[in-house]
This record gives sequence, C-alpha cells and structure tokens, in this order.
Amino acid sequence: MHSLQSNPDTRADDWPSELYRILKAADVRQMFYVPDAGHSQLIRLFSADRDVTTNVLTTEEEGVAIAAGAWLGGQRSVLLMQSSGVGNCINMLSLSAIGRFPLLMLVTMRGEWAEFNPWQVPMSRATQPSLEAIGLKVMRAETAEDLVETVESAAALAYDSDQQIAVLIGQRLIGKKKW
Repeated sequence: MHSLQSNPDTRADDWPSELYRILKAADVRQMFYVPDAGHSQLIRLFSADRDVTTNVLTTEEEGVAIAAGAWLGGQRSVLLMQSSGVGNCINMLSLSAIGRFPLLMLVTMRGEWAEFNPWQVPMSRATQPSLEAIGLKVMRAETAEDLVETVESAAALAYDSDQQIAVLIGQRLIGKKKW
C-alpha cells in the first residue's frame, strides 16, 4: 500500500511536481493526454519517467478506452485534458461507468477566469454538469493546496473503490492564457 501524504513545503507554483509525486505514490504507470499548456509541466515530468508509459491522444475519448485497458492489464493510469475536451468524451465515459473501471481525469478549466476565447465558455459551463450526468464524481480545486489534497483524495477513491473521478483544476490556478 502506498502512502499518499501531502508535502507541506510545496510552493504554490510547484503543484505539478507535487501532483506527479502523489500520482507516482499511487502507482500510476500510464498517463494519456491531449497537449495542453495547463498540464505541460506534469506532462514533462511523466514523459521523462521511464517507469511510466505516456500516450499523446488524437482525441480525448481515446484516453477513456486506454485507461480501461490499462486497468484490465493491471496498471493504474491518469487522463489529462482541458475542459473543451470533456465534450468529446461523454459517450465513451459510459465504458468506465458501466464497467466500473477506475478512472482518474485531471481537467484544466478554460472559459472561466480571464478567458480571452469566447469559444471556450459554453463547454466550461457544461463541463461539471455533463460529467455528473454521465455518472462521474466531480471534485474541484481553485488553489494549489486544495488541488494537491483533492488529487490525493481522488486517486485513493478511484483506485481503491473503482470509482470514476474528474478533478477540475480552476482556470485561475492555471493562469491567464496568453497568445
């Protein structure tokens, strides 16, 4: 059994390193993602880890199916995406919900705080209600400290209780997107 303990010395801007540490302690062996600036540091950390298989997805719903396959193959995984990709996954999420496969998704939010792109706003509003409607438990974090504790809790709930969890990472924590 892996111990999931938060590191009280973690800086507020170093939450990706803390999430990496927590997910490694939870024995995550596979990570799937569609490239996203909000997840870039976490993606780099996992990609540099020879003990973790990483996959760049062409579309987010592929990650749901690959996560089910990873679990059936005896490995834990995490799926990283942006809120705009959640809409692509709704139908495929029935696979993990009906099959009761553990699923842990980390979703960076767009269309909220200081958003410049109006196309991001509708899916931002629909992200949490859509995930809940398909049966996922949604947890949300707005600060680095809350995010670390939330992912720690979500990992335990997903992997130990075969639950489907989406952690929404507030746009304010990610910062204003610059073009």
